[in-house]
Amino acid sequence: MVKKQKNINRICQLWGWVLFIASAIFYGIASFRSRDMISFIGSMFFLVACFVFLIPFFSKDRED
Repeated sequence: MVKKQKNINRICQLWGWVLFIASAIFYGIASFRSRDMISFIGSMFFLVACFVFLIPFFSKDRED
């Protein structure tokens, strides 16, 4: 039962990160189209940060 709950939590976290990444991409596209380079740079930083936070998520030495 505990293992199943951990799997459900992991799937929910992964979907959350996927949605954050999609949001960063769409904000980046919108800011690029409106030629707002400050917003574009900010959205790209946010996109990179999302990937950085995913590194431990896929790390092989997790202690779950």
